[in-house]
Formats: sequence, structure tokens, C-alpha cells
Amino acid sequence: MLLRRLPASNITAIGRAMTQVAVSVKDVIREMKELKPGSSDQTEAASDDDTRLNGSDNLSDELGNDLSPEEMKVAQSAIGVVSDTVVVIKELIRTVTGLLRQEKPKDNGNFVDSLEKLLKLCQEIGLQIDELGASLYPPQEFPAMKASLEKISSIIDEVRSEVETLTSSSESLFQACNDLKSSMKQMEVALDCCSASEIESQMQNVSLS
Repeated sequence: MLLRRLPASNITAIGRAMTQVAVSVKDVIREMKELKPGSSDQTEAASDDDTRLNGSDNLSDELGNDLSPEEMKVAQSAIGVVSDTVVVIKELIRTVTGLLRQEKPKDNGNFVDSLEKLLKLCQEIGLQIDELGASLYPPQEFPAMKASLEKISSIIDEVRSEVETLTSSSESLFQACNDLKSSMKQMEVALDCCSASEIESQMQNVSLS
């Protein structure tokens, strides 16, 4: 039985590390949900007065509270991407756990190596999610966000490919990957719309000056 020939401590460590990535990604979701749209001019003026009176503490509290409507759409779409990423990681952990519980799992002789590769891919996804979250704070960094989405998409393809070498029964994981890809496409649309609005605004400013 494959399970008996694998170092249990290594498998446990890999599982825990994957779970930690999922926890970290959930933290990013929580931070994203704290992003808020910009207030009215009057409220902004009052907020500026409060900031001057209360010092830099209020300034840090206001960080991320002045997103434009277009930027808020990007932030909302990013929350969808990150939420679907958590589902992918959970399904990956479930798939790996299922393999370990099988009486005769598909053994290609490199099971531990595959698990370690999947862990590294998970950790890379976590890093890109961190980058994505950081890019959402104003002024939003559209090129950085697009780059993160491209990298995540590539990593997801690698995850699918690696899992396919281990098992043929991973429909739930593959569906989660498809859902994530769909969410990323929606975010790309939101980014394109926001970029177009920004260019239009800049052009108007140039014509008025």
C-alpha cells in the first residue's frame, strides 16, 4: 500500500502547509472586504479636518476608503477571484486526502514529489493573491493586477496537469479551477473598463487645461 511507503510526517506537513495557504488567502478576502468607496465632497472635507486634528492614526484608518465606483467594481471582482481560489485549494487538499485513503492509489512512483510540487504551486498562488490584494489599494495598479491574474491562471493549469498524473477522479477540483478561471475573466473585464474610464478622464483633464 502506497500510504505505508510514504513518510507520514512529510505528508502531514504538506497538508498543513496547504491549509495555511488557504488561511492566508482568507485573510486577504477579509482585507479586501474592508475597502470602501470614496465619500461625498462634504464628507471628504470633514474627514480631512479630522485627519489634521487627530494625526496620522486616522490617516492609516482611511487607507482604502476612497475607491472610485469603477475601482470598487474591480475590488468586488477581485473578492470573487480570491474566494474561488480558496475553493480550489480546499478541493486540492480534499483530492490529496482522498488519494491517501484509497486502498490502491494510482502510483506513478513520484507521489511525494508530486505533493511537494503541488504545495509549491499552492504557495505561489498565495503569493500572487497577496500581490493582487496589495494592488487594490488606491491608486489601483491595473498592470500589476493583470500580471497576477495571468500568473494565477498559469499556475492553475500546472495544478490541473499535476493532479491528472495522480488521479482521474478529481471532477470537483477541476470544476473549482474552471470557476476560478471564469472569475478571473470577469475581473479582467472590470479592469479593462476601469482602465478605459481612467484614460477618458485623463483626456478630459488634458482638454480642459
